[in-house]
Amino acid sequence: MRGRDVRGVLLLDKPRGLTSNRALQRVKRLYDASKAGHTGSLDPLATGMLPICFGAATRLGGFLLDAHKSYRVIACLGTATDTADADGAVIEQRSSPVPTEAEVRAALPRFVGEIEQVPPMYSALKRDGVPLYRLARRGVTVEREARRVTIHALTLERYAWPELELSVRCSKGTYVRTLVVDIAAALGTLAHVRELRRCSVDPFTAEQMTSLDTLEELAANDQCEALDRLLLPADSALPDWPAAVLGPDAADRLSHGQAVAADPAWAVGRIKVYREPRDLLAIAEVTPDGRLVPQRVFPR
Repeated sequence: MRGRDVRGVLLLDKPRGLTSNRALQRVKRLYDASKAGHTGSLDPLATGMLPICFGAATRLGGFLLDAHKSYRVIACLGTATDTADADGAVIEQRSSPVPTEAEVRAALPRFVGEIEQVPPMYSALKRDGVPLYRLARRGVTVEREARRVTIHALTLERYAWPELELSVRCSKGTYVRTLVVDIAAALGTLAHVRELRRCSVDPFTAEQMTSLDTLEELAANDQCEALDRLLLPADSALPDWPAAVLGPDAADRLSHGQAVAADPAWAVGRIKVYREPRDLLAIAEVTPDGRLVPQRVFPR
């Protein structure tokens, strides 16, 4: 069966122990949705915000992948694992040195701003079409190029050897496991992630998340309308973008992939376009030559 034409964005509070894809499939079944996708994978160990887009909202997934994210992480210093988290096997332990809190605080500013990270072998990045984590499970290690990411904020929340708790706000593509390992190396020790929680994905906040237990309870009681009320409109992912409403003729042409004349008052760049004030039509580009070119069209 095809399933329902569900549309919108659900902010799932992913529980520990589920892969992002498995969480997606469970939510998709609960909604009996014909089309759904998640943005920004979380490790099975991690909990927290996993945006799930339904129907036409999946066309905005790429914009959410680019969003800044925030995390709360608890690291265990002095112990390294093969996956850099608590799900892996211990590969090395080091009882000294034991950094002081002052040394920890002094080290953190080195990791704020634009930094380079070497992606871990246990990651979803691919080499010749094969995810690195599959190679790692076979005992194969390959070279990975360093990538530039941005740490916008890094705050020490608690430190009592061997536990280190941090809040992190970062750009897309940041590996918190790698960040923890690199901070530990700067302190002369080892580390792995014990707990990781994604608190937010811009522009969404933690208060907007819904647990899997809540969804399952509503679905078990056939409360479809209550499930649908948990969905945010697709354009809620782009609250700060400029917006414009088109007349019927221009809206019809844009909906068929045709460029139309842009209002001279509109700034060059991406813009949300509506048929009516609350009926999202497209994500479009205002070009320097005064055209409005559709990039993502949302069917009614």
